[in-house]
Amino acid sequence: MTPRRRVAVKQLPLQLKSRQVRDFLREVTPLLSGDRPCIVFDFSQVTEIDSAGVDMLLHCMEQAMKQNGDLKLAAIPPASAVVLELTRVDRLFEIFATVSEAVDSFYGFSLPVEQLA
Repeated sequence: MTPRRRVAVKQLPLQLKSRQVRDFLREVTPLLSGDRPCIVFDFSQVTEIDSAGVDMLLHCMEQAMKQNGDLKLAAIPPASAVVLELTRVDRLFEIFATVSEAVDSFYGFSLPVEQLA
């Protein structure tokens, strides 16, 4: 039997703008460079996102895919959802209403969740 991979849940900052994006990328880079990363970005506290935030999402998705992993988005507030729709980035990600649904989607059933603040 193959060991279950952990799904990392990463809480996004209140604002996804240039300064916050740089700090966030430093935190999340080790997760993205691991073997077959399974990551969920929790948007539940995000109040603002700009082009730097959108670019960061695309960069993170690209890095995860280079490692044969995946990145999913969850709990996106309406204001942030509009930005993702206008930039058409929403079409590139699997998006879930809740973090639990996103985690479960990796394997179709509940797995241990590693919550990262």
